[in-house]
Amino acid sequence: MTTLELAKPGQYVPGGTMSWWDSAAECAVTIAEPAAAPDLFGEYHRGAVASYAKFGVSDAIDADAERCAADTALFWVMTDVDGRVIGGVRTKGALAAPTDSHAVVEWAGQPGESAVRTMLAQRIPSGVIEMKAAWMDGGGHCTRQRAKLHARSGFHLVALLGVDYYMATSAAHTLERWRSTGGVVAPIPATPYPDARYETKMMWWDRRTFTVHGEPDQVASVVVEVARIHRRRRPMVEPGLSPRTRSALSAHRGKAAERAA
Repeated sequence: MTTLELAKPGQYVPGGTMSWWDSAAECAVTIAEPAAAPDLFGEYHRGAVASYAKFGVSDAIDADAERCAADTALFWVMTDVDGRVIGGVRTKGALAAPTDSHAVVEWAGQPGESAVRTMLAQRIPSGVIEMKAAWMDGGGHCTRQRAKLHARSGFHLVALLGVDYYMATSAAHTLERWRSTGGVVAPIPATPYPDARYETKMMWWDRRTFTVHGEPDQVASVVVEVARIHRRRRPMVEPGLSPRTRSALSAHRGKAAERAA
């Protein structure tokens, strides 16, 4: 079984951003804090809002870019050869309590609410980030490869933020693509979120066991890409991370150190 190396305390995205070219998907990947690349975050967010509107679920996304940026530890985007954002996702965390997760809102008053809170509480001591506002432009001749790359984004962020788990909620019919990287659907009732037209489910990824559940080619790509990310990290300079992100990661790492003592 392959276990991914965690980011070590005091390491982050060099210079606030990290990019590389993916030849199979014919696009560039960039990971950044919103403050390090505000224009890029703004383009990503506009694309997310437009994508949600296209599918009639605008109520499921905050249209205010500044609020979303304040709630984002890192964001991940794909850009084409013209520099246009063609998809992305943002992450919240590391979560400090179950109520930090939007999943608690989505299952509020539903049969699975207690189970959602329990799953989060059990995993948070090991580090959990929540993936949000994922979208991708479906056009172009590399759609399949870009979709597979998009599905690997969570592990890129796990490698940088030094957590064991990431989770996401999504309509049931969109989960198959994300399952390819070892995501496991939580065994709880779906919730009618954002409205009764949808059955939203929760999916979890565990960096220690994803190889058991993921497709072999996706697992292999994750391992290669995470190794590349670790090679590019460097010691943190204080201005590199926002105070909010430093605080969240310091809290998580402090708890991890206590468990190891």
